[in-house]
Amino acid sequence: RERDDDPNPFTDYALSVEFRHESGQPVYLVPGYFAADGNAAETSAEEGNCWRAHFAPDKTGVWKYRIIFRKGKHVALGEAGSAFPPYDGMMGEFVVTETDKTGRDFRAQGRLAYVGKHHLKFLGTGAYFLKAGADAPETFLAYADFDGTVATKKNVPLHTWGPHVQDWRPGDPTWKNGKGKGIIGAINYLASKGVNAVSFLTYNAGGDGDNVWPFVERNDKFHYDCSKLDQWEIVFEHATRQGLYLHFKLQEQENDDNRVRGKDKVPESLDGGALGPERKLYCRELIARFAHHLALNWNIGEENSQSPEDQRAMIRYIWETDPYKHPIVLHTFPNAQERIYSQLLGEKSLLTGASLQNPWNEVHQRTVHWVTASAQAGRPWVVANDEQNPAEFGVPPDPGYQGFDGVARPRADARGYTLHDIRKYTLWGNLMAGGGGVEYYFGYNLPQNDLLCEDYRSRDRSWDYCRIALEFFSKFGVPFWEMSNADPLVGNRDHDNSRYCLALPGKVYVVYLPDGGGCELDLSGVSGLYEVRWYDPRRGGELSVGSVKQVSGGQKVDLGIPAQDREGDWVVLVRRIDRD
Repeated sequence: RERDDDPNPFTDYALSVEFRHESGQPVYLVPGYFAADGNAAETSAEEGNCWRAHFAPDKTGVWKYRIIFRKGKHVALGEAGSAFPPYDGMMGEFVVTETDKTGRDFRAQGRLAYVGKHHLKFLGTGAYFLKAGADAPETFLAYADFDGTVATKKNVPLHTWGPHVQDWRPGDPTWKNGKGKGIIGAINYLASKGVNAVSFLTYNAGGDGDNVWPFVERNDKFHYDCSKLDQWEIVFEHATRQGLYLHFKLQEQENDDNRVRGKDKVPESLDGGALGPERKLYCRELIARFAHHLALNWNIGEENSQSPEDQRAMIRYIWETDPYKHPIVLHTFPNAQERIYSQLLGEKSLLTGASLQNPWNEVHQRTVHWVTASAQAGRPWVVANDEQNPAEFGVPPDPGYQGFDGVARPRADARGYTLHDIRKYTLWGNLMAGGGGVEYYFGYNLPQNDLLCEDYRSRDRSWDYCRIALEFFSKFGVPFWEMSNADPLVGNRDHDNSRYCLALPGKVYVVYLPDGGGCELDLSGVSGLYEVRWYDPRRGGELSVGSVKQVSGGQKVDLGIPAQDREGDWVVLVRRIDRD
């Protein structure tokens, strides 16, 4: 039973399964978990005799498996145990064939992995990845149709995702006689807009929402809710099939450690912030249940404030427990980045990336900084911008949505900023810095905010701009993973927001002009002939020819101006002409 203590099915049994390819490599040791009756998403069962392990094979042919099942006090947390017959030692095999999946389904592309570069790579197809998607609401999983999910704050009700029930399609998954249509529809909507990421907290007790946890009760950290977690899995599986990268935020700043806040401690923090039995079990359960998904990262904490020692311990434990070695990132406050990230660079940790929070108009500079710093430290990070300040606004809704005028203003007489500024300085600011992409945060003072959002259509036009940006790199074969920021080539040594440049010198250059107009590109260090083409980041479409069609290397060149709409932002693609 989920609530048993002696033995506790989560701590006192340890199932692992070794999967070995017939060639001898690779070998995966996959943790398993207690699954109640094996159908808990439908039955809401709290007891049973089923254990489960998920395997995501990455090679065709025969795979052999061997079950390792141990029993003993806290054996799942690393303590000694004894073999549990008759299951321990059981063996078998099965055959894996080529995938038959296509399109956005990640099963068509293979596992998305950190490969020591500034961008993640699909190990199946070899394609590199840029992300764009939703960072809000952080309470995505505080959903009324999930078992054991309750609201603890009157001003933060559970989501119904009612506006997205219309986006559910016949044949899509549900549970318990039709539950889940709203959240499945929300996934469908995001995928239909062409974005490819969704973010969520898996534990926020004591935090802003205080309505998401994987346990049977809010404060019971050693007993997990099998049916709730199986229902989460239905959503995550659908997201994977729809091509949405899963951003697991494992804890919130309010519950990440036991730092004194006023006179109060933080009872919701796991082991007070250290790597103890609560934290080990939490990480192990999430990895066992969800690590088989092909595109995800583990974020060890939103606005994380643990000590460097605690951060490194948690990062290493996740890396050692996760058989698939998914990327591990960390999010922290803008003014804490130098203090926290500098302690994790290079060989100081197994971190693979930074999840940045910065003012919307400082994204480019901060992305350049951490891309550069991580490369110099010998372990290049994938640097994303996942939260946009000011915190009360984030990415504003579309003009006209629920009467919103389209301008996020700290004061009535302030200029403020719009979704166009987000497109220019957040989205393109990150991509042109050599970053891994963006997720959009919704603030807390605008319609459909970070805690209460029910309708992703509130940012419909912003999702379009994301899709258009991603299409530029994929449609025109721009090798962004080989390129690096080169702002000085367009006269921007300070990496301000006047113009950006991404370059693979001598081969291809991308120039982004937030305010349109013309620009010089320094080609004095390279030779050859280059074509000049323009791309509209507001409307997308095909490349167009401007006032200059070709330029020659060996000098600074004028790229000319676009043929139309010269006042808007533009992307210039400059590619070497192969005379062969």
